[in-house]
Amino acid sequence: MRNITDLTASLAALYKDLKDGTIDVKVAGEMNNTAGKIINAQKVQLEYAALRNVMPRIPFLDEEQK
Repeated sequence: MRNITDLTASLAALYKDLKDGTIDVKVAGEMNNTAGKIINAQKVQLEYAALRNVMPRIPFLDEEQK
């Protein structure tokens, strides 16, 4: 997972696997929890930048990142 676009695709695949019953509910829950923590960390960075009135460069949010 390189960026937010990859995370979104991974979460969609996780949802499909959970719906199809091909992944354990507990494993899916832990993966979803981790994804939420990743997203929250990015949110904190954005909020901090807003308080400082700066435009942050957050590679994880850059869709073009390779």
